[in-house]
Amino acid sequence: MSAPPHKGNAAAAAPLTDGEWHRLHPLTPLLKGGIFLVVILGYVLNNLRDQIVEVFIPGSGGPQEDGDPVRYVYEHGVVGWVLLGIAVLLLVLIGLFYLSWRMHEFRVTGEIVEVRSGVVFRTHRKARLDRIQGINISRPLIPRLFGTAKLEVAQAGNDANVQLAYLGAKAADDLRQRILVLASGAKDPGRSSEAAAAAGGVRHGRVGEFLAPELDPEAVHATRVVRVHPGRLIASMLLSGTTVVILLLVVAIIVSISLTGRYFLLVSLFPAVIGAGGYYVRKFSKSLRYTIAETRDGIRIGFGLFSTSNETLPPGRIHAVSVAQPLLWRPFGWWDIRINRATNAGNGASTNQQVSSIVLPVGTAADVRQVLEIILPELVGSAVVGPAASMERMREGSAEAVGVVDDSLTTSGDEGGFVHSPGRGRWLRPFSASRNGYRFVPGAVLLRLGAVWRSLVVVPLPRVQSVKVTQGPLERALRLASVHVHTVSGPVSARVGALDAGDAQRLWSGTTERAVEAAAADTSHRWRDGQEARPTIGVPGHHAQVPVPGGAPAAPSWLTQGAPLAGTGDAGSGWTDVPGPGAVR
Repeated sequence: MSAPPHKGNAAAAAPLTDGEWHRLHPLTPLLKGGIFLVVILGYVLNNLRDQIVEVFIPGSGGPQEDGDPVRYVYEHGVVGWVLLGIAVLLLVLIGLFYLSWRMHEFRVTGEIVEVRSGVVFRTHRKARLDRIQGINISRPLIPRLFGTAKLEVAQAGNDANVQLAYLGAKAADDLRQRILVLASGAKDPGRSSEAAAAAGGVRHGRVGEFLAPELDPEAVHATRVVRVHPGRLIASMLLSGTTVVILLLVVAIIVSISLTGRYFLLVSLFPAVIGAGGYYVRKFSKSLRYTIAETRDGIRIGFGLFSTSNETLPPGRIHAVSVAQPLLWRPFGWWDIRINRATNAGNGASTNQQVSSIVLPVGTAADVRQVLEIILPELVGSAVVGPAASMERMREGSAEAVGVVDDSLTTSGDEGGFVHSPGRGRWLRPFSASRNGYRFVPGAVLLRLGAVWRSLVVVPLPRVQSVKVTQGPLERALRLASVHVHTVSGPVSARVGALDAGDAQRLWSGTTERAVEAAAADTSHRWRDGQEARPTIGVPGHHAQVPVPGGAPAAPSWLTQGAPLAGTGDAGSGWTDVPGPGAVR
């Protein structure tokens, strides 16, 4: 199976995946450590300012300050020695930077991406291709001017990511494509025969790279692209919780001044205004040109104005999806989409970790459906029709999940087939009891939550790690329980409370059984492996294709004692009384 056609020079990246050790871009020492030299140069020029002005305009240098180190050096006749020391220091720093560059190497094989670095203290990192959670290419402003980029391979775990900083911009794009092809399990990675286009010279190429869109649909062979409207993005930021806090702070200060007559409180307002302004500018610049695209090797998310970033999430790397609507967005019908991922960069390894959990910063219900049609086929559809099925069949397999989410964003009660909290649940969920609920769809479990802050959580069954049922003293008195479907940590919490104890048992057992079946058939770590299709799961009539060892799990005794199961009427009924996942309620 060959790789999809794409712009760039994949053949140029092929030598980088030959299993041999390679070095980074020659400008890496300048981009990493050059800022230190710039600081030193700025300090020297700042101290030489008066002397330089005095040379060109005699008598205009102003009074000389005591303790000026430059004037002291000049008056004591040691200028030559100081210049020699600076030259030696620069040579030492340049030598260290060069040695660090020489000792920083990487290699890509058919199984791992490996990086070793360090002169005195050596570090050695490995990233298994079948455990890659995403590949991000970021282009900070200064490296972007030099035509370079940073490639980061995201791995599960804390501070487990592997960085290649810096590579040429084109080399980084092509290397990502090669790594994804190798990680997909394709039998023949394929190579493009296109030559590296150098039309117009180096300067033309740099300008083209700087002005090019962050996501080129033709370059990534995208079939669907969703873009975020800039005006809607600005409005959503102004209607955020941060804005509400700032306005409350301003009102509190104005009221305090009017009551006390002390205007010194205005001084405390300026740092808040400056901090809020910086926050909005950074968030807006990072969120501009936000695009989500469907590609053969996963979901491509790109964003940024000056410093840009684009990341590819391979199939099966999303563990939970949340569609949420803050209260202030409700009149406009706006929603956002966030995800949980099995990666947590540490020690500053990734400046985009929080951003990378946001798939759609703001969008209408139509945008939400388009994004779900990009995300869910490879998450839910593959669990329904099999990981080796075509994309069209995966879309068909995820159609019910997409339709239910789209139809249930604003519903409540039993609309959409959801099992919701009973009437006595209003003691714990006074506003959201009628909306609070769950439902199974082929390939996933859905949780509908919140009345003020609405959200709908989708947990793909192959990504379920465990399921927990809890019941506090008050819940036990009300014959209620809470269920937490565990996935990797992230902004999405798959927890629903105030359920009837019997319904909580059904959610617990149904999720457990379906998750075991889905995990047994999951091969998303090799999404182009070409293996035979596994048994179809999650569809009525197919639940017994992958047996669950030991039968259904036993119910906790504390949950069944004294709490009648919904629909049975037997107090203290055992777990065997709970209907199977395929039973009609």
